[in-house]
Amino acid sequence: MKELPSEQDLQLWNYAFTGAETMDLLRWCVAYFGPTLALGTGFGLSGMVLLDMLMRISRDIDVFFLDTGLLFAETYAFRRSVESHYGISIRGVRPTLSLEEQTRLMGDRLWERDPDLCCALRKVEPLATALHDRSAWLTAIRRDQSPTRRHIALFSLDKRLNVVKIAPLAFWQEADCRRYVRDHRVPVNPLHRRGYPSFGCHTCTRPVGPGESQRAGRWPGFAKTECGLHWHRGRPAPVLPLASPQVDKQP
Repeated sequence: MKELPSEQDLQLWNYAFTGAETMDLLRWCVAYFGPTLALGTGFGLSGMVLLDMLMRISRDIDVFFLDTGLLFAETYAFRRSVESHYGISIRGVRPTLSLEEQTRLMGDRLWERDPDLCCALRKVEPLATALHDRSAWLTAIRRDQSPTRRHIALFSLDKRLNVVKIAPLAFWQEADCRRYVRDHRVPVNPLHRRGYPSFGCHTCTRPVGPGESQRAGRWPGFAKTECGLHWHRGRPAPVLPLASPQVDKQP
């Protein structure tokens, strides 16, 4: 495990890499953090751009996704095609509670009654499990995706998880991602063609209409646009007690 950087280190890294080529930033991260670096992906457009860039540097990067048990069938199928395309294995990290156990303990369809708690159980806690032995976490979030992400830094310290959070695409725009995908023939999740610019669990995502924001289709009917991994109503997301990691190879 790498020693966590100081605030001064983070400021220096942000200054040094603002305006730099994203590939140069990623090469530095791979060299500096080594095997303690991990990429978390939800298989969206930005996530695939970031994954493709990393694969051009090294195929030994630890790549994982949070398998809530409620993802779209298209996402599970796409995961397998991505593994085949790049010749890698992608960790699926599951919640401590199965859907059946969650229903027995908290009632049916928790996502319709308390989506924050459901996200905490099925996404926030598994993220902590996924990163329990990692020093740095690469994420594909961008400033242009939503107001809650408008001020994200390239490098920050996630004090909940005790890891360095790295957002190499922070300053990219949607058009930049589309251009990269086209120029490099990056695999694209078929959900994008069905009107889903952003997607997570099928129970909490709808297609987005013309003129709506990218995350307007998330948690319809609730004043909620974030699951809690990056932002939680202006305060840190809840972190639940960790259980032993549950990692699969295929859903």
